Amino acid sequence: METPAPPSLRFLTGARMFVRMLAVQASWNYETMLGTGIGFSVEPALRALPGGRGGAPYHAALARETHYFNAHPYLAAVAVGALARVELDGTMPPAQIERFRIALCGPLGSVGDRLVWAGWLPFTVLVALLAYGLGAGPVLVGTLFLVLYNAGHVALRIWGLRTGWTHGMRVAGSLAKPILRQGPEYLARAVMLLCGLALPLAAARILGHSSMPIAEVARKSVLGPHALVFLLLAMAALLGTALVKLHGRLDGWRVALLIVVLLALHSVAS
Repeated sequence: METPAPPSLRFLTGARMFVRMLAVQASWNYETMLGTGIGFSVEPALRALPGGRGGAPYHAALARETHYFNAHPYLAAVAVGALARVELDGTMPPAQIERFRIALCGPLGSVGDRLVWAGWLPFTVLVALLAYGLGAGPVLVGTLFLVLYNAGHVALRIWGLRTGWTHGMRVAGSLAKPILRQGPEYLARAVMLLCGLALPLAAARILGHSSMPIAEVARKSVLGPHALVFLLLAMAALLGTALVKLHGRLDGWRVALLIVVLLALHSVAS
């Protein structure tokens, strides 16, 4: 059976839902996890139910959408769009909507963790670190990271909201898209490549004067240019070996956060 054409989502309603999704974790707790945030994000769409905000359908749907929900906060946008759609369609009984909500948790959590925390976050950190190693100042490095990372997660939320609303209860098929299935693998390869480029360059700049180009750092280093190159290569080899040995036991976001902290400390001290 073909998916019926979705009803139009008013621009202001979609904008309100998107803005609220930015705070989906604000009411996180151990009892409902993201549940309250999901209900808060879906609420603008529920106003279109019969009777509006004073009607029984609105209150029943809002109570239902604030139940337990646990997923990646960015990909939760898929659930917000899909749940808003099924609530407004009115073709699914409440018990089935609840089962649908629970079924969304696992896929949206695992895919989001691999795509964002283990892929996109370390990728953007290493891009900023590469810029630092090539001579960029602290302000430019910080701005580059913030712009790049936030552009990615905002785009992911917008895509999730539109996809969830368009497909409704059949949204599971959208999680098989190449960007979600193969994206983490491609990002992992890109992160390994950037590690090999960014970390030695950043280390060379830190060992020398922070404002010198890399070639100048190597020439004026107290270790001598050849010794400095050897040291950097050894550091890269040791780091690469450590990352391989710790594969599966060390989260990408933890490594990325450590790099950001060390870079910030060095920028302040220098």
